[in-house]
Amino acid sequence: MTMQNLKSRLSIDHVVLVVKNIARTRNFYTKIFGNPNHQSKFFLMYLVGKTKLFLALPYGKLPKNDKFSANRIGLEHLAFGVSSLKILKQISGHLSKTRIAHSGIHIDRHSKKEKIWLNDPDGIRLEFYR
Repeated sequence: MTMQNLKSRLSIDHVVLVVKNIARTRNFYTKIFGNPNHQSKFFLMYLVGKTKLFLALPYGKLPKNDKFSANRIGLEHLAFGVSSLKILKQISGHLSKTRIAHSGIHIDRHSKKEKIWLNDPDGIRLEFYR
């Protein structure tokens, strides 16, 4: 069997994002996803659908004044799929209620679909996308 045939049997098991401060990160992501499914002093893990989202301190020391940039090699943004406009509206309301700054629902210029974007405390861009 070729990889082309196998790809329909694959899924994203987990994504790991490096963060500067676990407490600050936990406060932010818990407002969105509730309490982490697992945590330690070095990482948090939220189960989002069937995918595990890990937010972890770096293994070594971060470079001085390091910050996220979507214009470097690596992650540009992380998008969570939403099945309906109704759910996207509920997400927008929840973000507003918990005082998380976000773009509000708007149309993506490339796909012409609805989305919301926001930045986490380290500046990592997140999207909720229909």
